Amino acid sequence: MTSEDKRRANYQNGHVPFPGIKTYVDPDTYEDPTQAVHEFTKEIDPSRIRIERVIGAGEFGEVCSGRLRTPGKKEIAVAIKTLKGGYVERQRRDFLREASIMGQFDHPNIIRLEGVVTKSRPVMIVVEYMENGSLDSFLRQHDGHFTVIQLVGMLRGIASGMKYLSDMGYVHRDLAARNILVNSNLVCKVSDFGLSRVLEDDPEAAYTTTGGKIPIRWTAPEAISYRKFSSASDAWSYAHKLDAPLKCVHVGPTATD
Repeated sequence: MTSEDKRRANYQNGHVPFPGIKTYVDPDTYEDPTQAVHEFTKEIDPSRIRIERVIGAGEFGEVCSGRLRTPGKKEIAVAIKTLKGGYVERQRRDFLREASIMGQFDHPNIIRLEGVVTKSRPVMIVVEYMENGSLDSFLRQHDGHFTVIQLVGMLRGIASGMKYLSDMGYVHRDLAARNILVNSNLVCKVSDFGLSRVLEDDPEAAYTTTGGKIPIRWTAPEAISYRKFSSASDAWSYAHKLDAPLKCVHVGPTATD
């Protein structure tokens, strides 16, 4: 696709570009969702990927750790989300939608997309590997091991990532400690961009997402009452879902103790 074709397609999809300003483009606005995948992600030759072990499972399939051989560079550690066999086209589209979102972001506190595999099976999403896993599990496993400075640094990093998303015009909708990943240097990065856009009329009063259910008690009032999500509702989630578990962690000895 030429630059002129891309410009025309953006206008047709309601995206009016402003020079020097990068804003988030919702993949759902594309008439053909595969166009967003092609535009915002990079196709990876599966021969460059080595899957080593299964580290988890998601709605769409297994999550594995492995290595990615980059052109002209040494291998890097990656996490690989795979789409299980027997999928229908809608599942494939929903699976790759998250990659179309992640591919638009470039910030040290946002999980980095390395690329996708769409031309062979299994279909994969490849992201940077975060050695310490999710923030909620990491805090529980290392209770009492952190100083105040370390905890504040984690909170600051997450806030920086969320400000970047807000500036891009993206609303996360599911900010929680379980959706924050931590690397070996204690850098926290926002992940999980697959939240359903629809608020279900659920008798158990919960939002249905690709990662499970979100309790109403952690959700902003306007999102409950009016189904309105915004940067403000993300800030509510930051305070109620994420800030609380960090504050509840026992602080370890400091250098002055």
